[in-house]
Amino acid sequence: MDKKQLRSQGWFGKKGKDGFIYRAWMKNQGIPAHQLEGKPVIGICNTWSELTPCNAHFRELAESVKNGIYEAGGFPVEFPVMSLGETLMKPTAMLYRNLVSMDVEESIRANPLDGVVLLCGCDKTTPALLMGACSVNIPTIVVSGGPMLTGKYRGNDIGTSDIWNFFEDNRSGLMSDEELYVAESCLARSRGHCAVMGTASTMACMVEALGMSLAGNAAIPASDSRRKALAHLSGNRIVEMVKEHLKPSDILSRVAFDNAITVNAAIGGSTNFMIHLLAIAARIGVELNIDDFNTSERGVPLMANLQPSGKYFMEDFYYAGGLPALMKELDQHLYNETITVTGKPIAENYRNSNCYNRDVIGSIEKPFNEVAGIAVVKGNICENGAVIKPSAATSSLLKHTGKAVVFENIEDYKDKIDDPSLDVEEGDILVLKNVGPRGYPGMPEVGNMSIPKKLLDRGVRDMVRISDGRMSGTGFGTVVLHVSPEAAIGGTLAIVQNGDVITLDVQAGTINLEVTDEEIARRKAKWFAADKIAPRGYTHLYQMHVEQAHLGADFDFLKGSSGSEVVKDSH
Repeated sequence: MDKKQLRSQGWFGKKGKDGFIYRAWMKNQGIPAHQLEGKPVIGICNTWSELTPCNAHFRELAESVKNGIYEAGGFPVEFPVMSLGETLMKPTAMLYRNLVSMDVEESIRANPLDGVVLLCGCDKTTPALLMGACSVNIPTIVVSGGPMLTGKYRGNDIGTSDIWNFFEDNRSGLMSDEELYVAESCLARSRGHCAVMGTASTMACMVEALGMSLAGNAAIPASDSRRKALAHLSGNRIVEMVKEHLKPSDILSRVAFDNAITVNAAIGGSTNFMIHLLAIAARIGVELNIDDFNTSERGVPLMANLQPSGKYFMEDFYYAGGLPALMKELDQHLYNETITVTGKPIAENYRNSNCYNRDVIGSIEKPFNEVAGIAVVKGNICENGAVIKPSAATSSLLKHTGKAVVFENIEDYKDKIDDPSLDVEEGDILVLKNVGPRGYPGMPEVGNMSIPKKLLDRGVRDMVRISDGRMSGTGFGTVVLHVSPEAAIGGTLAIVQNGDVITLDVQAGTINLEVTDEEIARRKAKWFAADKIAPRGYTHLYQMHVEQAHLGADFDFLKGSSGSEVVKDSH
């Protein structure tokens, strides 16, 4: 291809001192001169880290990508970015999603790259990398790390969603500490991210549905050799994408986002999907809002029988045909001519696919569950909206009125939830404040609060729970999340009191505090911000600039794209 068309030649193609410096310091790695002469330079953006167990196999996966790039005539360069390990990071990995997106954006723009392969797997690594890449907008393809193999415990299949049941059983005395310890050793028995349709799997499905990965990327288990083969083929394809000038902005059209929303409903994807997709759309310049996620009118049922909404696991999903087989069933609901990283319509990704297990992947005519997707509810308690996942909720609680049992913050909740004197009954509604983007800060996955122990002992396993935080994609229950505006900035949630009556009606799309407007105004007039802004560092930056959940919780100054041009050159 014409060297002038390669962005990297703005470095390696220069004459005199400037080119000498760029080339000489690359050659100290033993790189022959011809590797820098007109070949597409492909960056492999790697979130490998031993502190991110889900992504700990990525150095090996990167070698497969490199082989594919070499084979197609490109030159691969691997580079690290900050990695977000959902299981280990405190206070919450979500606090750092925007930071990683900045790391990715600036790493790509500042370096001599013509295209980039994003290696991501654990929950926040996928949206963070895609957000950053969209802001630069050079040819990009995603390779996910893949789910782990299904856990095995005493003759039963288990996955991350079972942790919540194990924990409640342990609290109520139905499961001993020793049994819990044994289960701990049985859960994560291979490389890869969570084996259920949690946030990591949802994000992998999201990028395939958007057209940002090769077909089949979403579900191949991490330990399956076909994951390496897909990585190799993705390395092949990114070189061709550079030659074709095929960029994220060519793929991520408005209807591509609609496809992702439709697919998310059908797979029973995580509520976190919404907050990440909104952020990605804002980076690429696509108009998307919270109401676009209400999928009930589209007639899309839940077709994937996967935990936490169903029975099976991602390994089963792949063997049943994976996302291509499910998308083939959804064809009538998709914009099937949207272009993907292949340069062809997305229908080509699934046209020849087949379903091999109807108990895992249903059909439009015979779905696993008629209830699907994310429901958006609005009312005086959340003027900008909140979300709930009906397929993971108790159907009898989707229309419910109860008295509020209020926890002012996460510390208050932890102090009181197991207190025998806590004034709470089965029909009450648990309300947790100040766990939103600014208030916590970082919007942690604490929204699926544990049932109070005194009720757990009576056999209660679900209650309506409301917060301005998030919940794990592996979690379940009748949980209203992402309340916006959040309590920390004076949203109505901030002035909810113990004993206040709240009415939830998911079908009607409403949730309201049964208090007069005058009383709400009176309470707000007395309210003052209890949260404290961090005095320095990244957390200070985050609290000062993070937007609310209904906008994607990105930074206000990161909307849109800065492009790939480097304005100043010091050499």
